[in-house]
Amino acid sequence: MAKIKLISDSTCDLTKDLLTRHDIDIVPLFVNFREESFLDGVNLTVPEMYRKVKEVGFLPKTAAASPGAFLDLFKKYTEAGLDVLYIGLGSHFSATYQSAVAAKLDLGSDKIHLIDSGNLSSGSGLLLLKAAAFRDAGDSIETIKTKITALIPKVRTQFVINTMEYLYRGGRCSGVAALMGTLLKIKPIIKVKDGLMHVGKKPHGRIQVGLDILIGEMMEVKDQLDDEFLMITHSLAYDSADYLRARITNAVPIRNIYETDAGCVISSHCGEGCIGILYLVQ
Repeated sequence: MAKIKLISDSTCDLTKDLLTRHDIDIVPLFVNFREESFLDGVNLTVPEMYRKVKEVGFLPKTAAASPGAFLDLFKKYTEAGLDVLYIGLGSHFSATYQSAVAAKLDLGSDKIHLIDSGNLSSGSGLLLLKAAAFRDAGDSIETIKTKITALIPKVRTQFVINTMEYLYRGGRCSGVAALMGTLLKIKPIIKVKDGLMHVGKKPHGRIQVGLDILIGEMMEVKDQLDDEFLMITHSLAYDSADYLRARITNAVPIRNIYETDAGCVISSHCGEGCIGILYLVQ
């Protein structure tokens, strides 16, 4: 049986330790400040990005990973005799998946396998961790693809947005909505469903109000939770992460609760202080 190499992109928001431990390679997306172009997590960190936004007064534009970057990695591992499995950012959020498809077609190799996660951030990261567990248990590439595909609709991804500024600057809400949201301290909850982002409840006040809603919704499916992995992913929201970890640790018997940092691409869309809980249901 051929060995299996897992590949994702920089939006999976797994820690370097998790990527190394599970032998996952990353293809970075682009973060562009007009003429200046950076690679997400390679030569631009999230704190550096936020500082640059304050300096220049506008948000960066993000761009898909290039087909060439995928081609180089795919070729490296298929020529070494490995099967390659790419699981990354959902195709409705970026052209990155299409770049992976283009690279596969260019190489014409049946050893390259692609899965559209229909998700983002550590929502796709959860699927990668599951794929790594299946691989390490000795499953074939076809079995892993079947199992992961069945898990995609079972991923629960939801974030509380701490500031309306980035939604407004990025053109995802009007100036009036941003102003009212700021005045009323609205903390909208963004969810991923059927491969698309949707706005859920719109609590107002401290961000803990939104976090309590996320916890409450998780508790509603407590008996259905996959107990292997749960992710707390955030953009420089360490106090909120501590709050969530304490509440979740005492509430559900999850074996591995991982805290991860959102990368530049995800952070550029949701803004500083954004934080989410991501998990799988059975």
